[in-house]
Amino acid sequence: MKIAILGCGNMGMAFAKSFLQYDLVKKDDLLLIEKSAERTETLRAEKAGVVVDTIGPRTGEADLIILSVKPQDFASAQAELRAVIQPRQVVLSIMAGIPISLIQERLAHRMVIRAMPNTPAMLGMGITGFTASPEVDAASLRRVENLINATGRSIFLENEAMLDAVTALSGSGPAYFYFVVKAMVEAGKQMGFDEGTASLLVKQTMLGSYHLINNADKSLDDLIKAVASKGGTTEAALRTFEAGTLGETLQAGIHAAQVRATELSKG
Repeated sequence: MKIAILGCGNMGMAFAKSFLQYDLVKKDDLLLIEKSAERTETLRAEKAGVVVDTIGPRTGEADLIILSVKPQDFASAQAELRAVIQPRQVVLSIMAGIPISLIQERLAHRMVIRAMPNTPAMLGMGITGFTASPEVDAASLRRVENLINATGRSIFLENEAMLDAVTALSGSGPAYFYFVVKAMVEAGKQMGFDEGTASLLVKQTMLGSYHLINNADKSLDDLIKAVASKGGTTEAALRTFEAGTLGETLQAGIHAAQVRATELSKG
């Protein structure tokens, strides 16, 4: 399989490195298109694939073209891509906020898959929501799903509009966890710990809690109850969270992210 990746920032390279790690593509068949001269030199030094700085005939030879440029940069690349794209090629877009219909219109091309990964994909631990235009056949969809799964896990959505919810929940989700971790570390510092100690206590707690969520045969409410004994310290904290409507505030923030994602997808 030949793959061309347009835009080789963190997410584009997360996909590229995952493909190579699992031997899903050979380096000679992985075309990395990056217009930044500085970034191009870095990629060539890493020898992660064939690195070029322009969209050219070789792009039209790929089986799959991955669009991982910033949404605002798509307009400047679309004309060059439209000139070389072939009807048999599948386009996978991981650009936020640009709907399939607009990609089809701008490229005069029908076979488009749209996906929303998140940054843990850089460690092979991401979660990606994806959907496809009706013109993408089942075999092509399975091949692309297999590639996406190299970066973690994936979920297929029949309704493209649900990608806005994916963007809000898992696409932006890592930042929510970082926000909570930052607040917990700050609380630790206020109680007298140095930053390193507070950070270790919080990060290992988050890691262990994740594994309990993933492996324990209990609901989230049951897991909370297992920690929060009656009249104890955890209950005191939870009551303060509830009084400050922490849960509602988090939910409102996620809904705000969904609204913004929908606004961006409509231009």
